[in-house]
Amino acid sequence: MQNLTINPQRLWDSLMETAQIGGTAKGGICRLTLTDLDKVVRDWFRGQCEALGCTVTVDQVGNMFAFKPGKRSDIEPIAIGSHLDTQPTGGKFDGVLGVLGGLEVLRTLHDLSYETNAPLMLVNWTNEEGSRFAPAMLGSGVYAGVFDRAFADSREDRQGVRFSDAIDGIGYRGDAAPGSVKFGAMFELHIEQGPILEAERKAIGVVTGVQGMRWYEVELTGREAHTGSTPMHLRANALLGAARVVEHVNRIALEHAPSAVGTVGLVEVTPNSRNVIPGHVFFTVDFRHPDDAVLDVMERKLMEAIPAVSNEIGLEPVAKKVWDSPAVKFDPDCIAAVRTGTERAGMPARDMVSGAGHDAAYIARVAPTTMIFVPCEGGLSHNEAESTTLEECAAGAQVLLNAVLEYDRRFGR
Repeated sequence: MQNLTINPQRLWDSLMETAQIGGTAKGGICRLTLTDLDKVVRDWFRGQCEALGCTVTVDQVGNMFAFKPGKRSDIEPIAIGSHLDTQPTGGKFDGVLGVLGGLEVLRTLHDLSYETNAPLMLVNWTNEEGSRFAPAMLGSGVYAGVFDRAFADSREDRQGVRFSDAIDGIGYRGDAAPGSVKFGAMFELHIEQGPILEAERKAIGVVTGVQGMRWYEVELTGREAHTGSTPMHLRANALLGAARVVEHVNRIALEHAPSAVGTVGLVEVTPNSRNVIPGHVFFTVDFRHPDDAVLDVMERKLMEAIPAVSNEIGLEPVAKKVWDSPAVKFDPDCIAAVRTGTERAGMPARDMVSGAGHDAAYIARVAPTTMIFVPCEGGLSHNEAESTTLEECAAGAQVLLNAVLEYDRRFGR
């Protein structure tokens, strides 16, 4: 099988070409989901797939499925893919490598006229990042039945634009019902978004699962007042309360070291004036851990801390959980295919659990699934400076091809 090799330069050129769609001055990408720029890259993706003879289907939440027939039509396709949307200050590889690595697999098979036993399917999932519409992994979540279409349509960004209006606005509301485009297994290639592979000089991460993740939204309401004429003991400073909760978030994560992480990544202060005591603060909390029972404890401590802090300062708190993605264990047969594919490519590898959330976490609920990681410089991601090399991207795409071919062997007659 190893005589089937991907074209590293072609893969790299496609990565650099799509990086210009929403490219930033600092070398990253700002291509938020369901924006005009998202439409541009979706149109490009559709065109590339159709040029290979694939049939592209779009479902009602914008997930895109490019179908390549195999020798057998009586079995469901093997899916590969990831997402093309980015963070506001995203890099060139997060998500995109998984889609374009999958495209390179299809191109390689097309060039060599190689026909797999099972059909293949290349997928672009909608709103994986969750940076515009919360929660993350929304498109794959609807596909897997975690959310329904009405829930997705009701999501609003921070400017009050609804998901339903955004998807209709760019013309990517497809006809297929969510979940109706079936596949039998999925492999997702991705950069690690962490420092382990680079530190251990491993080319490939064989991903065995994804840690649990929970997102919360918190609002603290106090009272706006003049900074010069309001004594300290008579203030209801919402930002002070938020700062104390942020300390609690950090402390809770440290109490469950080394696997727990806790982050406040978005804060909105009102009225945001230098001589007005903040009367309202909105912020988010992100907790992650491989054990759902530990996350339960972390959540309880957070929900105890928020009212306690608010009572001390005279604030009115509102806190709600907006996303709960349980820890996931990937399919042993898919993992074994990746291991075999890695050995065949001669790549140094190690098993690992993903610290970040990915569409594969939801797809694992409805189909055998696993992931392949490649290193990224300094473990940096969700940053315009995110970087990996041509050789590392090529290694990941080669292992993806090998793994798909290994998994496909079971369908030979």
